[in-house]
Amino acid sequence: MAANNVNVVLAHGAWADGSSWARVITALKSEGVNVVAAPLPLTSLADDVAALDRSLARVEGAAVLVGHAYAGAVIAETRSKQVKALVYVTALAPDEGEKVADVFYRVAPHPNAPKLAPDDHGLIWLPDDAFKNAFAPHASAEDLAVLSAVQRPISPACITVPVKRPLWKDVPSWFLVAEDDRMILPETQRFMAERMKAKVRAHAVDHTPLVTAPAVVVDIIREAIRSVAE
Repeated sequence: MAANNVNVVLAHGAWADGSSWARVITALKSEGVNVVAAPLPLTSLADDVAALDRSLARVEGAAVLVGHAYAGAVIAETRSKQVKALVYVTALAPDEGEKVADVFYRVAPHPNAPKLAPDDHGLIWLPDDAFKNAFAPHASAEDLAVLSAVQRPISPACITVPVKRPLWKDVPSWFLVAEDDRMILPETQRFMAERMKAKVRAHAVDHTPLVTAPAVVVDIIREAIRSVAE
């Protein structure tokens, strides 16, 4: 199978939307890769998996799924036979029976991590200052302004339900560990990556390298694409 016959489907995390993948998309597209960014509603884990499956249905043939942060849980819940590899970008990877919140709060948070709580509508928003202090501290002022403006809140229903048998037990996985992550601590990322038996690539990047260090993200996606194409 040729590399340009392998699709890449991207899944954004909490407090983001598909535009967070812009630099990764343009880099992969320039190499002839078919890329789709799945629009996740962030209303429940089941809703997000259904949205991901709808995006997978838009592409033909083998796919590499890439999840950022919360979306690590989402990409592992699909049962699509198209998926041949998973890429975790500073992502959460609960095991069967665990909740997303279990791994997110596995250790004490970074001192700069925001305190999170639902608003009057039952949705969790990220405070504006958290984008600079924790979500993307390596980002430019312009990128921070956009990230804050387009953020999508997440429902507790996304992170408080046990997951099924994760797909990473059945297909190869890669894990980008962000050494400077203040949202999901590197210690937690390494714990998850090791029990997944993922191929680990560690870099001195923040929680949102798809914005602040897209070349690093593209490199690990390329690895997964090559493995599927072989």
